[in-house]
Amino acid sequence: MKQTVKVGLLGLGTVGGGVYKVLRNNPDVEIVKIAVKDKNEVQEIEGLDKDLLTEDAKIIVTNPDVDIIIEVIGGTGAAYEFIRIALENGKHVVTANKELIAKRGEELFEIARANNVLLLFEAAVGGGIPIIMPMKMSLAANKFERLAGILNGTTNYILTKMDQDNADYQVVLKEAQELGYAEANPDGDVLGFDAAYKIAILASIAFKKKINQEDIYREGINELSPIEFKYANDFGYKIKLIALAQDVNGKLDVRVHPMLVSTKQPLAHINNVTNSLVIQAHPVNQIMLTGPGAGEMPTASSVCADVLAIVSEIHTTNNLLPEMRSNNTETAEIIPIEETVNKYFVRIDADDTPGVIGAIGNICSKFGINLNYIIQKDVSETGLATIVILTGKTQEKSLIAALNEINGLSAIKEIHKVIRVMEL
Repeated sequence: MKQTVKVGLLGLGTVGGGVYKVLRNNPDVEIVKIAVKDKNEVQEIEGLDKDLLTEDAKIIVTNPDVDIIIEVIGGTGAAYEFIRIALENGKHVVTANKELIAKRGEELFEIARANNVLLLFEAAVGGGIPIIMPMKMSLAANKFERLAGILNGTTNYILTKMDQDNADYQVVLKEAQELGYAEANPDGDVLGFDAAYKIAILASIAFKKKINQEDIYREGINELSPIEFKYANDFGYKIKLIALAQDVNGKLDVRVHPMLVSTKQPLAHINNVTNSLVIQAHPVNQIMLTGPGAGEMPTASSVCADVLAIVSEIHTTNNLLPEMRSNNTETAEIIPIEETVNKYFVRIDADDTPGVIGAIGNICSKFGINLNYIIQKDVSETGLATIVILTGKTQEKSLIAALNEINGLSAIKEIHKVIRVMEL
């Protein structure tokens, strides 16, 4: 007779509620206890057995009868301690905590290895999109070369609306907050932290190296304006917040920032809160994973998939899912952003006088920068011309040096924005 697996749930918020709804009727799983911050402020869930609730998470993670701990409380403080204690007590752990895995995952993986238990985190990266297990198992025969994706639904919604409605950032951000797509304090999303945690996790899996979160270059979307979208569209691009990780001669290029994505590429057409990841690897070549990146049921789907993967093997072997264990020993060398090579979009305001474009072109030539386009787009009522540049591939430090010299020209009033261009 099949033995029921006993589960302890830490957190009953949006995701925790979804996990409870999915697992409560599964005949192979018994949720024995649910830790909440305040039993008097628990969301209403039809059929919830309130006798399961406790405000003491420690009694769950140390309970000898509990086989699996599900952590969906978030953060890196209490969540770390509860997961650590659970692993040390020989319990498998499933988490949706991207920040914790990105910042302290290697410590927890070591504890899991020492206690021969699993720490699974499918929901930490793509919400409802299966990414972690496919990379570790379905694509195990591949050598990963590049990962590029839209990994944050809040920012993708804001960028979509700015593009489609010609709207200012602050206006769309307020709308996103009213719709529940953005937090009251949106910095984790709009400044790129969330996407940086996710690409750190994916890079560690793809390239089998530890990733120092602080080495990842990060730039948010908060300084973009509608005019950037207008000119990007003129050149056949969309602006997306891209999380990128690629191997460059044994070093890793890992970063998060806005990029121009050609409308010839499917990633340019991923809109609103949808997430997507493009994987370049050999021998598969290129695949694209797309779906809901957050939300109650999409995230619960991934959490519960990890739980049921453990349930399927827990009483059959002492070495569950070896392919899903982390064994990274080497720390990756991350290329500084100024050493990276990109194409660039640059918007400049200058006096509408003869010779300005020629002077800009001469300076770019001096620093070895090819210009694919250099066009005067508009002239304002005050006589300022908008000049838009699209460069060929160049090292970032060369572009910075050239722009510093261009900025010294008497006709140049302001270099408004520099946005990197993605190639797939």
